Amino acid sequence: MERTRIDFAVLLIVLVSGCFGPDHYQVRGIVRDLQREYSQVLIEHEDIPGLMPAMTMNFDLADPVMLDELARGQIIEFELEFDGHSYRVIDVEVLGFVGDSDAPTLDGIVTTLDPAPPFELTDQNGRSVNLASLAGKTVLLDFIYTQCPGPCPTQTARNVAVQRKLPPEARLNVWFVSISIDPRNDDPKALRAYAEALGVDQSGWSFLTGDVETVEGVVQSYGAPGVRAEDGSIAHVLATFLIDGEGRVVERYVGGGDTAADVARDMARVAGS
Repeated sequence: MERTRIDFAVLLIVLVSGCFGPDHYQVRGIVRDLQREYSQVLIEHEDIPGLMPAMTMNFDLADPVMLDELARGQIIEFELEFDGHSYRVIDVEVLGFVGDSDAPTLDGIVTTLDPAPPFELTDQNGRSVNLASLAGKTVLLDFIYTQCPGPCPTQTARNVAVQRKLPPEARLNVWFVSISIDPRNDDPKALRAYAEALGVDQSGWSFLTGDVETVEGVVQSYGAPGVRAEDGSIAHVLATFLIDGEGRVVERYVGGGDTAADVARDMARVAGS
């Protein structure tokens, strides 16, 4: 019950954030990668009090021109804006440089028209779910973890809105999949509580977990850095994949810039509704 109360509090923050204007935070971190296609930067950042703990995460850039100033390995101080839906870097100052060849990157993210990597994991009800069993359905797949204080509830809340915006005929042909990147802590019970707290219609949504090695293989096959490390650190790429009934990735949503209406429209189109 305590966990559910905490999750409801997070959901309330997600829903009301932005009502009084976006929040701004001064943050220090290290540039781990750049993705020009999406005007995004992957940053290993320090703890952001009141928003999220230290992690490695991809952020939208308010101005793509900032890409010309940034490079892998830079130590930066940046101003982060959160409007309740997306996280945007609106200003950045380069402080120095540190090299780290083992740092995560965005290079391997699955691209459109690639076959979706297969998976077989355990859902929030303890049942086995694999991609092959969803053949013929349009699938929206993302990565979350239940102890995530900000980005995951925001992303899930958007997808709940997507689920609710779909026309009835489309909902018969779609499925939502959220794979935990924290399998050490996210057992089926924890995933079920997370889904309930965020108002998910679980009749068409699988929250998946499994043993650490299997989950890490799935996560990395989609191009995300991997699962939460034993020391507690986590690298979280906010990437969502739209998979058609033939198992091909037909759309990618990287970061939080795409609205529920945008994604619902794409899902209905791919589902043939």
